[in-house]
Amino acid sequence: MSLQKRLSGTGVALVTPFKNGNIDWEGLERLIEHVMSGGVEFLVSLGTTGESVTTSDEEHRAILDFTIKINRGRLPLVAGIFGGNNTAALVDKIKTYNFEGIDALLSSNPSYNKPGQEGIYQHYMALAEVSPLPIIIYNVPSRTASNMSAETTLRLAHGSDKFIGIKEASDDIYQVMKILKGRPDGFLVLSGDDFITLPLITGGGDGVISVIANTLPRPFTDMVRAALRHDLPTAQSLNFQLLELYRLLFIEGNPMGVKAALELQGVCSSEVRLPLTSMSADGVHLLMAALEPFKDGRRS
Repeated sequence: MSLQKRLSGTGVALVTPFKNGNIDWEGLERLIEHVMSGGVEFLVSLGTTGESVTTSDEEHRAILDFTIKINRGRLPLVAGIFGGNNTAALVDKIKTYNFEGIDALLSSNPSYNKPGQEGIYQHYMALAEVSPLPIIIYNVPSRTASNMSAETTLRLAHGSDKFIGIKEASDDIYQVMKILKGRPDGFLVLSGDDFITLPLITGGGDGVISVIANTLPRPFTDMVRAALRHDLPTAQSLNFQLLELYRLLFIEGNPMGVKAALELQGVCSSEVRLPLTSMSADGVHLLMAALEPFKDGRRS
C-alpha cells in the first residue's frame, strides 16, 4: 500500500502529556494505545496540538524516539516539528536529522515574518530539495498570519513529488475546492479542522489530521470512514453527535480543551505549559456534560 493510501482517513495530532512540568511518558504511552485502539490510521507527533513550540529540541527528539518505540511500526508516523520562519536554519536541520522510524514531515507556512506567495513557494521548495522524506504542507493562517493560496499549493504539488499532500486549515471551502480540482494524482487533501472534515471529504478530500481523535478516536474515525465510503447518512449522524464537542474543545484554545477531556477520561493530565493555561472550571463542566454520552468511546 502506498504511503498516500496509508495517510488517508484519520490522523491524530497527538497531545504531549505533562506531569509537574516534565514529559509524562506513561501518559503518552496510554494516549498512543488509546488512539490506536480507536482506529486512527496514522499518528502525528509534535504538531501545534503537541505544544512543540514550548518543548526543547532535546525533548522533541525524546518524544519522537519514545513514540517510535511504542508505535513499533504499527501506524505511519508524521513528525510536525519541521516548520519555522528561518528557511536556512530549517534546511540545515533537515540535512542533519535522524529520520529513522518517521514516515513523513508536516511543515507549516513561515509565521511572524509573513512572506508573500512567492516567498512561501520558495521556502517549501528549499525544504523539498533537501528532505529525504515526503512532506505534508500545513496551511494554518490563524497561526501563521499568512494564507497559502490554492494557486501556490497547486504550484508546489505539481512542482515536486516530495509534496504528497496538504493539511488545509484555512476554513475556506472555495480554496479547498480549487485545490481538489487542480491537484495531481495522489496528492492528499486533509482537513486541518475537525468541524469541516465531513464537507471536505464529501467534496473529494482524503481525510483529516484531527484534534478530537485524541479523546474520541472511535466515533470520529467511524465518521471519517463512513464519509470516505460515501455512506452519507451514517457520516452525518455521527458528525451531528460530535458537533458540540468540536466547538467545546476549542472554546479556550488548543490543546487546553482536548487535554481537559483526556484528563476526564483518565488518559493523561490536563497540564499545559505557559504561556498556555489549563481550561477553566466552567469549561471543564461543559466538556464533562458533552462527553457523558460517549463514556464507552462511542455514542450511547
